[in-house]
Amino acid sequence: MKIVLASRNQKKINELRTLLSKEGLDIDILSLDDIGYYGDIEENGNSFEENAIIKASVPASLGYIGIADDSGLCVDALDGAPGIYSARFAGEPCNDSENNRKLLAMLGNLPAEKRGASFVCTIAAVAPNGNRITVRGECRGRILTELHGKAGFGYDPLFFYDNFGKTFAELSQEEKNRVSHRAVAIKKFSTEFKHFLENNQ
Repeated sequence: MKIVLASRNQKKINELRTLLSKEGLDIDILSLDDIGYYGDIEENGNSFEENAIIKASVPASLGYIGIADDSGLCVDALDGAPGIYSARFAGEPCNDSENNRKLLAMLGNLPAEKRGASFVCTIAAVAPNGNRITVRGECRGRILTELHGKAGFGYDPLFFYDNFGKTFAELSQEEKNRVSHRAVAIKKFSTEFKHFLENNQ
């Protein structure tokens, strides 16, 4: 069976292929380019779930089962911002340094107990017949007052994970893969997607 990850990111495609093969699923995972879709997908939803469904619906409209994810940072003191706008928080073009600078400025001198935040990842699958599933993974932490660590990307140097006593940018890849919002979402997805396929082949 062929399914399409609504992405051009080969790393994501390989990750999904590895995950689903562990579930015993014989699946060929294609990218948007592989099916001849070269346009940009407008993510105009109002939630991570809506944006993931919008992206996954593109391959579904072309006759494939589509998969997509959407993720970001939700800060308690900012009423969930930057949320779905995480990548472009400081404006276009996307710039991690500017995003982090804006976040720090908005939080100002708030004490640690008021700097709670969650990384969120939602994964959606949509079938050509319109059937769909979504799963959501979250990881709780807090935002520091300065950057720590060189690994990772985005808000990782500011996101402190108390259980490990480090920021996401200080975690090893193995540590991050155990606890991250994406890891949590993928674990849920691998279970639900197997049932989804059984009902939509």
